[in-house]
Amino acid sequence: MKTLVLGGTRSGKSRLAEECALKTEQPVSYIATATVQDAEMQQRIAEHQQRRPSHWKLIEAPLHLASALQQADAEGQTLLVDCLSIWISNLLCAENPTQLQTEIDNLLTLLPQLQSQLILVSNESNMGITPLGKLSRDYCDRIGLLHQQLATRCDCVILAVAGLPHHLKGASR
Repeated sequence: MKTLVLGGTRSGKSRLAEECALKTEQPVSYIATATVQDAEMQQRIAEHQQRRPSHWKLIEAPLHLASALQQADAEGQTLLVDCLSIWISNLLCAENPTQLQTEIDNLLTLLPQLQSQLILVSNESNMGITPLGKLSRDYCDRIGLLHQQLATRCDCVILAVAGLPHHLKGASR
């Protein structure tokens, strides 16, 4: 089972994804893509850490997500990735401009091979106006296309709005 959980900032998407992971009743590996860049991000990370069960394994993968998923993959467990939007931001700002597409391709190629249940979290950021800056437009384009590609490959797609799950595809766990 592969699930994509989308939502805006503070929409409850991470909490919903964590609830889905708990419902699997399997060991969970939490794959975090964020890095501490400032005090505000440090606080956000701390909130996530406090909410997660202490027995969940933590894997940090700010750039090489497919590799981390492949290494953690095993039948009878759940992998929760939080979040793809930060991962894309990290790659857009990386020194190697070709790394972004390579990492996206690696992720999309790996998905059908995974034995674990997979829950992917990402910000839905393309419901507003087109941003003025090129970097912001590139981000919106990349994340929007990635969401479309993932939605076709996932069994379940959930949009979180005000903490409520809206099932766009598939049934709830």
